[in-house]
Parts: sequence; C-alpha cells; structure tokens
Amino acid sequence: MASVVYDNATRLYPGGERPAVDKLNLEVADGEFLVLVGPSGCGKSTSLRMLAGLEDVNSGRILIGDRDVTDVQPKDRDIAMVFQNYALYPHMTVADNMGFALKIAGVKKDEIKTRVAEAAKILDLTQYLERKPKALSGGQRQRVAMGRAIVRQPQVFLMDEPLSNLDAKLRVQTRTQIAQLQRRLGVTTVYVTHDQVEAMTMGDRVAVLKDGLLMQVDSPRRMYDHPNNVFVAGFIGSPAMNLLNLDVVDGGVKFGSTTIPVPRDTLQETGSTVTIGVRPEDLDLADDGLPVEVDVVEELGADAYLYGRAKLGSSEQQIIARVDGRRPPQAGSTVRVVPKSNHIHLFSSKDGQRIGD
Repeated sequence: MASVVYDNATRLYPGGERPAVDKLNLEVADGEFLVLVGPSGCGKSTSLRMLAGLEDVNSGRILIGDRDVTDVQPKDRDIAMVFQNYALYPHMTVADNMGFALKIAGVKKDEIKTRVAEAAKILDLTQYLERKPKALSGGQRQRVAMGRAIVRQPQVFLMDEPLSNLDAKLRVQTRTQIAQLQRRLGVTTVYVTHDQVEAMTMGDRVAVLKDGLLMQVDSPRRMYDHPNNVFVAGFIGSPAMNLLNLDVVDGGVKFGSTTIPVPRDTLQETGSTVTIGVRPEDLDLADDGLPVEVDVVEELGADAYLYGRAKLGSSEQQIIARVDGRRPPQAGSTVRVVPKSNHIHLFSSKDGQRIGD
C-alpha cells in the first residue's frame, strides 16, 4: 500500500483554453478511501486518469508513496483500475478474466489459481468461476472486474464510476460491498463518481471538483455541515440546500417578515445582500414564518418534501422543505416556514465563499 500525492498537477488538452485539471493539490493517505465527485466535465475522471498514467501531466507531478510517477508508464505504476463498463473478455471464464493480468505478467499458474480463489471467496464468486461473463448479472460482472483488480495486489485501486451501469437497488447493495471490501483489504483507493450520495456514503474523505478546480476536501460529515462555498453547499446533499439571496438589515438578515439574528461583525464587508443556506430538514413549519406556495409534494413514506416558491424582496425564490410524510401539505396550498437558528450557513453574495465558522 502507499499514499498518493497530486502536487500542482495540471492537465491541459491540446487546443484547450482552460485546463481540465488546474493545479490540483491533494493528498490521499495510505489505506484511505477518497472519493472524487463533481458534475460532468469537472475534471474528476481526468484526475484519475492522470494518476493511472492514461493522461499526460502538463505541469506539476504525481507521487505514489515516495516515488514520482509523473512520467512512468501505466503498467509500471503498480495500480489496478476498475472501469465503468467492466471490460471483461467475453470468450474467457470468470477465473481466466480475473487471472489474465497475472498470466501476462508471468506469474506461475499455481499462484494465479490461489490468488483467484482467494479473491473469488472474498467476492462470493466461487460458484461462478467457470462461467462466461454473458451468464452473469451486471452486479456479478462488476464483482469480477473488482476481483481482477484484487488479484494483482496493487498499491492503489482506481475506480472510475464502477456502479453507473447498475440499477438503483443493485447500486446501493454494491456500493456497500465495495466500501466493506476496501476496509477489509486496506488498499488506498481513489474512487470517481458524479453521484454525491455515493460519495457521502462510501468515502473516508470526499473531494469536490468544479471546472478543474478543487473546491473542498473533507470528511462527508464536515462537508455536509460546513461547506466552504455556495457550490459545495448546493452540490452536497439530497435534496439540495436552499440558497437564498437576502437583504442585510440592522440586527441580521431579513427572512420574510422576520429577521434572522446575525452578529454585526460577521456581516462586515458583505454589502447589502448575503446568501444564506438552509437544508430542507432545517426548515420548520410555523404560524408566523415565510409564506411558501406549495407546487409539488414528494411523499416518501415517513418523510415528504415540499417544493414551492416564496417572495423574498423583489424576487421569487425556490424553497424545499422536509415535512411529516403522514401529514404533508397539499399542492397549491400555502405554508409558512422558519429556519432552525443553529443550522444556517452564510455565504458572500460577491464570491460565494463561506462567512464565519
């Protein structure tokens, strides 16, 4: 096992005006499970491919352990990659697929057989070793792809959206298996996904990227409770955080007919407006809160989410709130909401950065 370091690593594609990955500085500890997450085109897959050696590093460097691998060939980096599309050989059995890389590397047949059997046992694939990939389900094929990576006993696992081809139920089941497997093996893992729920449930830490820039890297809990900027606040969490542009008044921030108290020194140099963030679960129904016209109610059993509109200042803004699933309001009705006092996030309306602690 080994740590991974991106040291000002930059990738600019030929003909591009802006780097796909721009001066990425990121450290992954030995044995850590780090998830790279962000919207399409943010640079997360490019970052992974730079680590794998499949993309050039135009400036900066990448280290695996204490070794600079920036100009090292992919086959010599001691990494194993799990792809989105499984990439299994259809004419080979499961056992042959899992052991193929070892065969090419000249490992003895007995050792290959032993390693494949061990990986198959870990992944509950023993009874499928003589089958061809076409006889397996999508989840089983993905476990074969995982097994092929495990038998190589690499220093680092790289996983590029490995669950995106699975249906919703199987995706939840398989992500749990991958997280358990990583903790059991203790192999440093860098995992790419566009699904922030996957990121929050799997990673020891999560790194959020946007337009090739690292927005924040933190534990899932701290990132949820303490986003560094408006982008992270809106991206992490499902449903998304409410981000509202509000007027600054004496004593705090104006929220409908009420004022949210905020210390004067916190609002220094913010200008006349500020962005507040409130998660849907931190809005309570009240008799004297902000009026919200309910457009849609999603009933999920114990909980429900209302999606509506509220008049704030001169503009109408979208509001999402979690309510009691057994007594949800009706679409077309008007309810009043107030934020919980200790669960408000403040951001600058100028640059989107967090204000205060």
